[in-house]
Amino acid sequence: MTATTTQLQSLTEPTPTTHAGIVGLGAALPERVVANAEVAAQVGVSEEWIVKRTGIRERRYADPRSKLATLAAEAGLAALRDAGIAAGEIDLVLVASCSQDSIMPNAAPVVAYQLGASGAGAFDIGSACTGFVSALATARGMLLTGGARNALVIGAEILSRHVDPRDRNTAALFGDGAGAVVCSAGGPGVIGPVVLGSDGARSELIYADRDSGILGMDGHGTFKQAVTRLAQGTVDACERAAVALTEIDLFIYHQANSRILKTLSEHLALPAEKVLEAIAGVGNTSAASIPLALAAARREGRLHPGMRILLAGAGAGFTWGACVIDWGIT
Repeated sequence: MTATTTQLQSLTEPTPTTHAGIVGLGAALPERVVANAEVAAQVGVSEEWIVKRTGIRERRYADPRSKLATLAAEAGLAALRDAGIAAGEIDLVLVASCSQDSIMPNAAPVVAYQLGASGAGAFDIGSACTGFVSALATARGMLLTGGARNALVIGAEILSRHVDPRDRNTAALFGDGAGAVVCSAGGPGVIGPVVLGSDGARSELIYADRDSGILGMDGHGTFKQAVTRLAQGTVDACERAAVALTEIDLFIYHQANSRILKTLSEHLALPAEKVLEAIAGVGNTSAASIPLALAAARREGRLHPGMRILLAGAGAGFTWGACVIDWGIT
């Protein structure tokens, strides 16, 4: 190898790192609280019916004039402040969402600009309720290979725009919100290998066509697939991280439905106190669900440095993903 070749490689090949960790966490919720009474009246059921079937008591709705990018940026700013990292130090901005403001442009470059990270790489991640885990996998890969030093990963949704208020299958379930994490190469804690999967044969279970934009869902089929795939992702992620289920201190699943969480816990024989349930006050927020649940766990004093946690999501597509994280920040 010539000196010139070696010199060129040193200029073009990024420097890999041994691990990536989460260094900041933030959340943002719209001001408007929509209690079950309002939803129940529109679909012709009782408030108790909603609680029994979903575990949800209220959710947040964004103002119809508000922008998803603005909500995402609010969560991103909170995460940056928590990390003590300036927006100019962010190399990559990822927004996981299925309710962006427009077909084009994507939300991520708009969010990056609003935050002052306009020079960062920025793009959106799909896969609905699995979106945050998919975005985390993307950020981890970029950080480990040296493609970025600091990445901002945001899950954000304004699903109230896409719900038929008369549809019993969806009206009570979905809410709006955003959550974000800052990930850094060599940061405290370790984001373990992320396992991802999909089954397009089940794509009809949750859908929204381009013309109407209204969510439709096969509730029973989705329930069965969610339990099956979240369980599969949990086991696969633990195997990839070389840890046993009993070594996980806290399981933070996509907050789709409290009955799904209960059935999943029973299926995997997980202690109830190790499975976070944070759906009652926000509903199903799709790609924002997991980071909002992380923020809730921290707020409740259930997240501490040195804990080993598992994140897992499943959603439309049908998609799923999971990873084990050694938590490193207070």
